Amino acid sequence: MDATPDTTLELQSSSPAPRRGRFALSPLNRRRLANFRANRRGYWAFWIFTVLFIVSLFAEFVANDRPFLVKYDGRYYVPVLFNYSETTFGGDFETNADYRDPYLVKQIDKTGGWMIWPPIRYRYDTHNLDLPTPAPSPPTWMLTEAQCEAVAAKKGVAGCSGLEMNWLGTDDQGRDLVARLIYGFRLSVLFGLTLTIISSAIGVAAGAVQGYFGGWTDLLFQRVIEIWTAIPSLYLLLIISSVLVPGFFVLLGILLLFSWVSLVGLVRAEFLRGRNFEYVQAARALGVSNSSIMFRHLLPNAMVATLTFLPFILSGAVMTLTALDFLGFGLPPGSPSLGELLAQGKANVQAPWLGLTGFFAVAIMLSLLIFIGEAVRDAFDPRKTFG
Repeated sequence: MDATPDTTLELQSSSPAPRRGRFALSPLNRRRLANFRANRRGYWAFWIFTVLFIVSLFAEFVANDRPFLVKYDGRYYVPVLFNYSETTFGGDFETNADYRDPYLVKQIDKTGGWMIWPPIRYRYDTHNLDLPTPAPSPPTWMLTEAQCEAVAAKKGVAGCSGLEMNWLGTDDQGRDLVARLIYGFRLSVLFGLTLTIISSAIGVAAGAVQGYFGGWTDLLFQRVIEIWTAIPSLYLLLIISSVLVPGFFVLLGILLLFSWVSLVGLVRAEFLRGRNFEYVQAARALGVSNSSIMFRHLLPNAMVATLTFLPFILSGAVMTLTALDFLGFGLPPGSPSLGELLAQGKANVQAPWLGLTGFFAVAIMLSLLIFIGEAVRDAFDPRKTFG
C-alpha cells in the first residue's frame, strides 16, 4: 500500500529532463537580451537602423531611373537588372536605353506596352534637366502654381500632380536628394561596417598577443603603438588622400592604418588579467596550445568588453568618412556622399534644404548608433547581468 507513492516519485524523478532547443540561449545571454530590450531607446533605435539599412541595401529597387518591368511588343524586360539598348525598343541607337526619354516612351506605348517604375524615378547620379528653377531646385511641394505649370507644359502633363516629385529638392547638379540620401546611407554604413570589422579583428589579435605573452612581446608592441599613435593621423590622411586617386578601397586602406589601435589597449588589459586565472594555468598544464587558450578560452571573456565599443567605433568610422568627403578628400566626385551634401549646403546658403537635409541625415544616423551603443553597454553591464 505504501509502495505506490514511492514508486510514482521514483518514476517522476527518473524521467528525462526536457531537452532545450539547439539554439536556446543560456541564462546569462537571456539576461543580457532582457537588459538590451529594457533600454527602450536603444532597442527601438536598433530596429529603426536595421530597417533603414535593409531598405538602403535594395536602393536600386527604391530609387532608380530604370523601371522594374517593361512590356514591349508582347515581350517582358527587366531593366532594373539588365542593360538594354535603345534598338531593343524600336530606337535608332545602340546606346543604353533612356526610359525617361519621351521618344522611347512613345515607342513602348505604340505596341500597347507599359512600364512599372520604382517609387522614386531617379538614381543618385540622375541629372534632372526639367527643373522649375535653376539647380539647386527646391522641393516639389514648395513650388508655386506658376512654376508647376511651366514644368508641366514642358513634359506635357497636367499641373503638379503629373510631375515626378523631388520631395527634398535637388542638389546643385539637379540630382534628387532623396535618392542620394538612400544611396549615401548605404555607402556610409557599408564603409563603416567594413572598417569596424577589419580594424577590430586586427586590434583584437594584436591586443591578445600582447596581453597573453607579456614580457618583451608586450613591451615591444607598446612602444610601436606609442610611436604609431604619435603620428598626426589627420594630416597624414589628407596628404595620402591628395596623392592617391580617391576611392572606396583606397580610403578604407588609409583609415585602417590608424583605426586598428582603438581596441588594442582594452583587449590587452583583459588578457593580462585573464592569463593568470586558474583555468588558464590548468589548460597549460594539460598541454593545450597557446592559440587554443587565447581564442577558445580567453577571447570570449575579452569580447564582452569589446562588443560594447563596436557601435561607437562604427559611428566614428562613418563620421570620419563624412568629414573627409566634406573637406574634399573622400570619395570620388559624384559619389552619393553625405559629406559632399553638407559641403553643398555650405556652398549654397540660398538653398537651405541642402544643408538641413545633410545635417538631419547625419544627426539621425549617428544618434541611432549612439543609442544602440548605450543599449549594448547596458546589456553587458555585469552589475545588471549578475545583479
